[in-house]
Amino acid sequence: MRVYVPLTLPGLAQAHKAGELGSGPLTAYAVTPALREWYVSDDIEELEYAALNRAAAASLRLLAGDPEAPRRRIVVAVDVPDRDASTDPDRGLDAGSVGEVRIAGPVPLGKAAAVHADADDAQADVTAAADALGAADQGDDDARFVVDGAEDHELLWFGVQEIPALLG
Repeated sequence: MRVYVPLTLPGLAQAHKAGELGSGPLTAYAVTPALREWYVSDDIEELEYAALNRAAAASLRLLAGDPEAPRRRIVVAVDVPDRDASTDPDRGLDAGSVGEVRIAGPVPLGKAAAVHADADDAQADVTAAADALGAADQGDDDARFVVDGAEDHELLWFGVQEIPALLG
């Protein structure tokens, strides 16, 4: 199963240094039954893209909680055995957790298929979105518009061997 793990640049640096993504449990996003129902598509590429975008939104939340982190959303795509990714049926009812899975233990960075990251030109919009996230969560339409501005930026694809350059 392909899962998408949301990170920040400091989180990616830590994973690169340790050779693994966290010690577990990890929150990731994948094509789950709830995501299929929410997205209403049978196209696996569209569903994977939706899971990637859910992880990008979670990365934005991580940025909002870490004002020192550089303002780039980071998502690591990793292939794990299906049995290693579990869903919480109670969380599946929460619209904010659609596609969310838990990985019980650490995931070797060597299993990563790719890293997705914002381009440098997204920094201003991602910064504004991270700053506006709390107000958007409280129902502020203007703040929601700012958060959506970050979502207008497509994450770029990087090979795992390019992580040192991303961290540069």
